[in-house]
Amino acid sequence: MLLPSAYGQGDTSFQAAGGEAGLRRLAEAFYAAMERRPDAALIRAMHPDNLDESTDKLARFLCGWLGGPPRYREKYGPISIPRAHAHLDIGPAERDAWLACMAEALATQDYADDFKAYLLRALAVPAERCRTRD
Repeated sequence: MLLPSAYGQGDTSFQAAGGEAGLRRLAEAFYAAMERRPDAALIRAMHPDNLDESTDKLARFLCGWLGGPPRYREKYGPISIPRAHAHLDIGPAERDAWLACMAEALATQDYADDFKAYLLRALAVPAERCRTRD
């Protein structure tokens, strides 16, 4: 187990998540949670019927964001989280539903508990930046 202070430095978070394969599993679990959770129905409706590209984008984003290779940029170009979500009606309920899906997905991963907690706290920042309304 890494010290919590080590997460976020270099590629420690990327490694703690199991690299690209681990982040792909997390993204798949995230969208599976979104499909199941009644509180996520609104955010699910913001996505296409087929979630393959959404899953790919999330896994690739997390890869670079956590200190791994910039896979999102390589395939889709640069990303600005607020601009990428500006066309969506995202308020506190949608943000919280997104985080609840991520918490459920994290619970299914074999990550260290302190890393799960760290990652959920860290993801609250971009989740908040996605909000387009109060």
